[in-house]
Amino acid sequence: MSGEPDQNSRVAIVTGSSRGIGRAVALRLAADGVRLVVNYHSDEQAAKSVAKEVAEAGGQAVVVRADVADPEQLRGLFDSAEQHFGGLDVFVHNAFGGPTGLLGECTDEQYSYAFGTNTQAMFVALREAATRVRDHGRVVYVSSVATRGSAPGLGLYAASKAAGEQLVRNFAREVGHRGVTVNSVLPGLVDTDATRDIGDHRDGIVQRTALGRSGRPEDIADVVGFLASDAARWITGQSITADGGLAA
Repeated sequence: MSGEPDQNSRVAIVTGSSRGIGRAVALRLAADGVRLVVNYHSDEQAAKSVAKEVAEAGGQAVVVRADVADPEQLRGLFDSAEQHFGGLDVFVHNAFGGPTGLLGECTDEQYSYAFGTNTQAMFVALREAATRVRDHGRVVYVSSVATRGSAPGLGLYAASKAAGEQLVRNFAREVGHRGVTVNSVLPGLVDTDATRDIGDHRDGIVQRTALGRSGRPEDIADVVGFLASDAARWITGQSITADGGLAA
């Protein structure tokens, strides 16, 4: 016996889950019977459509607006999970801030945006998770394969994501005694609204990908769903690359 709660009784927060990878993660977890806090920042209708789809499939979801770069609003997501569902078992930090530009040209505001959304938000979430994620819970950080190399224009984004991964590795040591696992997932190029404006760069990235295509949000959601399950109980403190072989 693992001592873990039944999957159908679990509760998850997925930040940035109105669109893209976050939406796919929310729907994957819901399909596994997990009750959801669907988080959005600006697109309320998209978030409501996720909750509606969950409900139509027989699941449960509430929609909560929060800017994860604001610690008080981020803590409010944890409050919502407890108020609506009685606790929290899974926290997935998918929301991201990704300003592009050469480091020599980036502004202080762009720096604050990247580190506020990608790093500070993960720090605040981990601090909350230390006492508010139940025993045998799961924490998953959606990072990026950009942390494994260097590319002009992605310096701030990659650095802020890499810092989040280091927080994950250390936190895994701190909560392991409770059976809580903490891992990062590193997607490569994935077809989402955020990547549709990269133009000619897309073809070059796809050509360097071993599987010969860009990723789909569901490709990443399946990895997150696995890490959130009992089957991944022996995996913690890891950064798992899911990029179709881009970094191979």
